[in-house]
Parts: sequence; structure tokens; C-alpha cells
Amino acid sequence: MRNHELVLSWIEAELAAGRLAVGQRLPGERAVAEQLNVSRASAREGIRVLEAMGVVRAGVGSGPGAGTVITANPALALGSALRFHVASSHLPVEDIVQTRLLLETWAAGHARAAAPSMATAAALLDEMDAPGLAAAEFLRLDALFHVALAEAAGNVLIGAMMSSLRGSIETYTQQLTSRLPDWNTTAARLRSEHRAIHQAIRGDDDGARLGGDPAALIAAHIEGFYREAGL
Repeated sequence: MRNHELVLSWIEAELAAGRLAVGQRLPGERAVAEQLNVSRASAREGIRVLEAMGVVRAGVGSGPGAGTVITANPALALGSALRFHVASSHLPVEDIVQTRLLLETWAAGHARAAAPSMATAAALLDEMDAPGLAAAEFLRLDALFHVALAEAAGNVLIGAMMSSLRGSIETYTQQLTSRLPDWNTTAARLRSEHRAIHQAIRGDDDGARLGGDPAALIAAHIEGFYREAGL
């Protein structure tokens, strides 16, 4: 095992044992190095790996914001890894779309109408209605809307995975818009489908009239976009 991996293993063990928790600061590099009998360079490398994984946030300077703090951001590590693998073609985009379908249909079926993220989703719908909205901005808001719906299911890991999946194919999704026959027509349809999905989760009368089953609605919504774009 490399020296910096000793740092990772030690911090993992400390977290698992409850001796470190989210919000606490890690010991300084010198203290970590002495504790594990490794060099400060190895301690620094291990902490940088943890930062890239979204496990810690490194502060600079002095004062309350200084030091390395334990955080909880699994989407950061998942998203970074997925983006690299998609770029290298190790993860076919088609497989990611299929995974999206699995996650989002489950999340839509388990989403809670009273979840705070449902209010976030409603606000995003209003933002997407803004006239003259550029396609790139629409797609950014669209991604946030889908993540908000996933978070409404109350499963932290599903929410993190959804955020990562959407981020990993963001550039590719934007490229697909150039293959659409008419972006304005597609955007209007997506807006309508978003409203139907949101209403169905909330259990509104309008949602019931529009089909009622959020999982079925979101599956048709995702498949329809990619099919129209020729995927």
C-alpha cells in the first residue's frame, strides 16, 4: 500500500468509528504524518485525493474557515469519475441513459409531494418558462429539475447518483440539441411534460388527468427526448 493510501485508510477508519464526523476538522498535515509515520508530502497527497472525492474541503489562511473540514458531497466524486469515463468512451452514453431511466422512474414513483425539493422543482419550472431562454440555460435548469425530483424520493444516494449522471453527460446533451428538428418546439413539449410530471407527483387533479403515474410520465419524457435527437 502506498503511503498516501495509508492516509485514506486511516481517515476511513476514523469516520467509520465515529471519531471523525461531518463538520469536524482533520488534524494538520504534520499531525497526520506523525500519526501514520509517513512524510508530510504523503499526508498532503492523501488529503488532496479526499478533496477530489468530495470527502473533505480544504480551507486556506487562518480563522474559522481555515483547515481541512470533513464534508459530505458524494456527487462530486461520482460526477468527476463519470465525466472522465464518458469522455474516454469507457461508459457508453446509451448505458448512462438507461441507468437514468432506472433511477428516475424509481425516484418519481417514490417522490413525496411535501418534500422541500418539490418547491425547488416548481421554481425551476417557472424559470424555464422565461421567454427567449437560450437552449444551454434551459438544459441547465432542466438538469436541476430532474435532480430535484430525484431528491424528493428521500434517498440521498439516488439524489447524488442522479446529479452525477446528469453532470457527466451535460455537454453531450447540449450537443444533441443541434440534431433536433426544431428546438423551440421541443422546448415547449419538454415544458409541458415537466409540468405534468410535477403535478402527477403532487397528486393534483390536473396531474391525474394527464396520466397520473409519475414513473410512466418521466420514462416517456426521457425516452422521447433522446429518440427525437436520434439516440
